[in-house]
Amino acid sequence: MKQALEAIRARAAGELAAAETQQALEGLRVKYLGKKGEVTAILKQMGKLSPEERPAVGQVANEVRAFLEAELEKRAAELKARELERQLAAETLDVTLPGKRRVLGHEHPLSVVLNELKEIFIGMGFEIVEGPEVELDYYNFEALNIPKNHPARDTQDTFYITDNILLRTQTSGVQVRTMEKKKPPIRVISPGRVYRSDAVDATHSPLFHQIEGLVVDRGVTFADLKGTLEVFVKQLYGEDSVVRFRPHHFPFTEPSAELDVQCFHCHGEGCRLCKGEGWIEILGCGMVHPKVLENCDIDPEIYSGFAFGIGLERLVMRRYNIDDLRLFYENDVRFLKQF
Repeated sequence: MKQALEAIRARAAGELAAAETQQALEGLRVKYLGKKGEVTAILKQMGKLSPEERPAVGQVANEVRAFLEAELEKRAAELKARELERQLAAETLDVTLPGKRRVLGHEHPLSVVLNELKEIFIGMGFEIVEGPEVELDYYNFEALNIPKNHPARDTQDTFYITDNILLRTQTSGVQVRTMEKKKPPIRVISPGRVYRSDAVDATHSPLFHQIEGLVVDRGVTFADLKGTLEVFVKQLYGEDSVVRFRPHHFPFTEPSAELDVQCFHCHGEGCRLCKGEGWIEILGCGMVHPKVLENCDIDPEIYSGFAFGIGLERLVMRRYNIDDLRLFYENDVRFLKQF
């Protein structure tokens, strides 16, 4: 058996040296060391040997097995290194080739104006807060003095997930969440996406952006609201901006108003953009309804406040003389490059 094992060692050494692939190496491993391999077959016959012969044959068998395992590992490493060299040679990088110029993007016009708007209000002492877009009916309607059967819900039809969960129609729910967590004085704005079942046209979209503002403190009046919004509009559009306040009704404010900016397209004469009115509504506002304050455990006999909701898209249209809101969402690079 010693002679057979030595013969296997010599033959295997030659075959291993000639193996050129990992697959060939695996075949040799199975041939010599597998369950039915040549070395294994000899080891199975050791039971036929005399007690005196077994140690000597066993030692040779172990040496042959260790030799084959070491040679297999060595040859595998050599083949791996050779393959890596071939791959590196085939994939050589020419560092002298000119690089590709990376095209730099820029902020969307909505983001540009939103960031500027934030800076304006931060300069007036406001904080920025956020709330969920998937909202509870309580925060979107009921806490804002809009119960289940209120007709205002018909004008704010939205996308319901369940009877109690919906995509928010306004960021006004954030003012309720803020007043629940923080007591006066409060001065915050809350920008974010809102959703309504509106038909798409030049000034409407089922998805748009709104910025909710809220101030609550002792002695807050409608004059404070008017002064704050006039400062905001003039800082955003310039000192020559023309604004007007119109009486309106919102369930969560009393008294309420809408703020209009003179149409930048026709300068008040009437056109398609302003629907012939000469003015473009950009926000609704008013004094926070006492019922809303009570819902948030704030005593309306001690505190008062004002709130406003700004349509971001309409602000941007006024800022850049854009006459169709749909351009913001069509991702036409020719349009976006202008900003």
